[in-house]
Amino acid sequence: VQLQASGGGLVQAGGSLRLSCAASGDIFSINDMYWYRQAPGKERELVAGIDSGGSINYADSVKGRFAISRDNAKNTVYLQMSSLRPGDTAAYYCRLVQWDYSDNERYNYEYWGQGTLVTVSS
Repeated sequence: VQLQASGGGLVQAGGSLRLSCAASGDIFSINDMYWYRQAPGKERELVAGIDSGGSINYADSVKGRFAISRDNAKNTVYLQMSSLRPGDTAAYYCRLVQWDYSDNERYNYEYWGQGTLVTVSS
């Protein structure tokens, strides 16, 4: 499984960007997809997540400004970012988690995409 993230760039404060992350390979029909970010000198943090059924969660810092969505037919997750702030500057990473069962044991499989850099100027 490979994840290809794109859409990062330089934007002024108050602007918008849309990130995409396309998954390819052996993708299961049920999975969770996430966006994380990591600013220089800081730990990676969860930004938003969405499961196959469309249930969504957001970090408090992005609620009302960011929107995660997915196209299951394309195995792609999106992050629409609006009202961007300098504090949103970071490398953004997508993550896919899927699982199967064998002999009543659940096996998790986790994949990360490469980061796409978002820089918000003041």
